[in-house]
Amino acid sequence: MKIGVPKEIKTNENRVALVPAGAEALVAAGHSVSVERGAGEGSGFSDQLYERAGARIAPNADAVWADADMIMKVKEPIESEWKRMRRGQTIFTYFHFAADEELTRAHLKSGAVCIAYETVELPSRELPLL
Repeated sequence: MKIGVPKEIKTNENRVALVPAGAEALVAAGHSVSVERGAGEGSGFSDQLYERAGARIAPNADAVWADADMIMKVKEPIESEWKRMRRGQTIFTYFHFAADEELTRAHLKSGAVCIAYETVELPSRELPLL
């Protein structure tokens, strides 16, 4: 699977959805990981750390979104990112769909498979990602 990590562009969001150790684990499991240039800087992770972990550094968000089977983000895609989503692509992030009908409709229209961190449950019904 091709996994993409774009830089977060939502105002005041500087975190990154995948740390270099996570990229290393995914690459070791046979996946390819593409991280947008500078995506980890707000969290203290340089592009070089991702490269050492086996990830490829993509020049921009368009390249990440176009190549990835799965997109990993911290926050929901904002309106300027909606056009990049496509049918069959998996998007894994916090969505908070109940709070934003326009966001929900945009994702339904895209045909992407949207997995909201806030809905991931263990068999015990605990929410480990919240």
